[in-house]
Amino acid sequence: MTCHACGASLATTAKFCHKCGAQVGAGQAAGWRVGLPWGVAGAALGALLTVVVLRLGTPSGEGRRERGDADTPASRLSPPDISQMSPEERATRLYNRVMTLHSQGKADSAEFFLPMALQAYAMLPALDVDGRYHIGVLDLTGGDYAGALAQADSIRRAVPTHLFASMLRARALELRHDAAGARRAYADFLRNEAAERARQRPEYAEHRDNLDAFHTQAIQLAAGPARAR
Repeated sequence: MTCHACGASLATTAKFCHKCGAQVGAGQAAGWRVGLPWGVAGAALGALLTVVVLRLGTPSGEGRRERGDADTPASRLSPPDISQMSPEERATRLYNRVMTLHSQGKADSAEFFLPMALQAYAMLPALDVDGRYHIGVLDLTGGDYAGALAQADSIRRAVPTHLFASMLRARALELRHDAAGARRAYADFLRNEAAERARQRPEYAEHRDNLDAFHTQAIQLAAGPARAR
């Protein structure tokens, strides 16, 4: 099975595309279901499949290997063993976990870990653009378009032409059913894309697949009115 939006190969049980976030089986999904794109950074995917410790009463504190959410209720899953990580690493690991669970169609498990991820970012002493982008994606995952718009505004104040601001705004405005505002955000992305990507910001390299998928959707949206004429 392939994604109707970006052509990526999908598992037969997938509900959303792991590359661009489009809803499987829908010509144009609304809200954050279209927008979890970006959410999955390619370089981080390997970390998401690592062994996690399930501390469910074992005396030594060593848990079982995670077998997946299909046979383990979300309420019994433990977060990744993040005790030896820095605060930034903890936040990133939890973000990655939420995004991976969602891309696998395990929405209930993603919802279970979502508050932990948001709390981890809230505990950071400072946030860079990439951190604010991650928070915005998590907000969209939880249906909080206002929170995502706030993060987009913060990114835009720091770097007025940053592509992540346009991406978050487009997804949040889609979730708010503001089609005109979303189109403006897509247009802003395309207007600034060449110059911004030429800057080779580290966060752009990390989220290259997400940027490419968003670019494709922005081009398709821009071509729509032209075809109609």
